[in-house]
Amino acid sequence: MTTWVETPGEGRERGPLGIGRAWVDVLVRPRAFFRAGVVPGDQAPGLVFAVVVAFSFVATRFLLVPGTIPAIQGGPVLSATLALLAVCLLVAPATLHLTAAVQTLLLMALVKDRAGVSETVQTIAYATAPCALAGVPVPGLRTLCAAYGAFLLVVGLAEVHDTTLTRASLAAAVPASLVFGYAFGGFGAVVSLAQAWALI
Repeated sequence: MTTWVETPGEGRERGPLGIGRAWVDVLVRPRAFFRAGVVPGDQAPGLVFAVVVAFSFVATRFLLVPGTIPAIQGGPVLSATLALLAVCLLVAPATLHLTAAVQTLLLMALVKDRAGVSETVQTIAYATAPCALAGVPVPGLRTLCAAYGAFLLVVGLAEVHDTTLTRASLAAAVPASLVFGYAFGGFGAVVSLAQAWALI
């Protein structure tokens, strides 16, 4: 998981600037990014990227909707800090790798000649890029972030595993639902939008 290839492809520079460039590249030109930026055995940058996205998502929610901070002894600041540490050190890495395991099983059933598990982990990690903004409590924005994340996952799987968009869509359905529908609140945002439209 912590293998760190010294000669990264496009979008794989290390450090804050590298993360920023990867974020822009995967959002703006995903096909080129997944083609050049996902390499065998180089999971660490993808893991760091996913953790940064999760941190941004949760920190934004805590900042803009203080009621979402879990009640832990020590007050809201300590509670938010502990929750963010748990997300970054435990929840985000565990969710990424469990989702990658599910994704790998689905790919095994649908794609004969595919890339490795490491590439799948990276693909899921970078597909979360839009959800760095999903902590803003605007249902329309959260829905857009989740939908674009699911789209990036499909495109990434098609590029990285050299398969069709149809097969990639089938393989991505369950993992996308878990990550973008539940973890990043896409389904809840869609429900909120539907309820708002029903009141108009």
